[in-house]
Amino acid sequence: MKAAIFKGRNTIEVGERPDPQIQEPTDAVVRVVRGCVCGSDLWYYRGINQHKVGSIGHEYIGVIEAVGADVTTVAVGDFVIAPFTYNDGTCPACRDGFQSNCVHGGAFGNGDVDGGQGETVRAPFADATLVKVPGTEGDFTDEQLASFTALSDVMCTGYHAAVSAGVKEGDTVAVVGDGAVGLSAVLAARMLGASRVIALSRNPARQVVAKEFGATDIVEARGDDAVQEVLRVTDDAGVDAALECVGTDQSIQTCAGIVRAGGMIGAVGVPLYEEFEYQTLFWKNVGIKGGVAPARQYIPELLEDVLAGRINPGRVFDFTTDLDHVADAYAAMDERRAIKSLLTITR
Repeated sequence: MKAAIFKGRNTIEVGERPDPQIQEPTDAVVRVVRGCVCGSDLWYYRGINQHKVGSIGHEYIGVIEAVGADVTTVAVGDFVIAPFTYNDGTCPACRDGFQSNCVHGGAFGNGDVDGGQGETVRAPFADATLVKVPGTEGDFTDEQLASFTALSDVMCTGYHAAVSAGVKEGDTVAVVGDGAVGLSAVLAARMLGASRVIALSRNPARQVVAKEFGATDIVEARGDDAVQEVLRVTDDAGVDAALECVGTDQSIQTCAGIVRAGGMIGAVGVPLYEEFEYQTLFWKNVGIKGGVAPARQYIPELLEDVLAGRINPGRVFDFTTDLDHVADAYAAMDERRAIKSLLTITR
């Protein structure tokens, strides 16, 4: 099969990988319909992390082509959304709704499981992992297919930030980070009832999407200036919840500075903190919660909202190409010409 494969820093090419096969009776093989590039994929692209030999990508939707003997809840021909991690559905973490922390699970595009930036994928624990979409691929518009793809990771991750922070009806919320996850967090905060959502962004194109998703205020400042501006627009009250969607010292320090005493931070940016100290939160009685989003927990409820037309998280995709031009998809995101790149994959 054709798949996107890293060849080194700033170099990703389309190459050949072995066609996935059923290895365990709980496996399924999925033909990919849409894949995409994640901001975390850029860590490999920029040479920050090393990637194994094999295809990349942990976000995809597709059609099941084969199932193992023990698979019972999905079948050949089903149109499915794959969360970015696979899980067995039976371990304590899974039973508690944290499938992303499954003791027997893993992430697509890592270990011995190829990723979603290729023509086909082996999905372990298919019954517990894959979410069936009612209908067939041909029943849906390109816009809906993009939104289904967003549910595989970024929409669920933004939603996890808002859930972790306990966002509720009437809250004032600030979102730090204007990437696909941050924009999804804006949408999630409004879904959970926030009456005011302050998006920290100085990118005009991303500000447009933030407003479409329900942002009521835009703050363009960064660092200490951002803290002062958020405090100013909230009459020094601060926000009830701050959603941290970047993972840098500056982003978490901004959240700590703008959240009110007793408020919460929902943190989903992979933490690369080197200087941030917990005492900053301690003295304000501020809580922090978050982590790797349990996308499998959230997909069914968010899928209902997409199907009903209540949300359109696929709006975060503003660059679309095919697998043969995957290098363009990476370059567009790396150069911040795109919020998020969508791959249309045919075979």
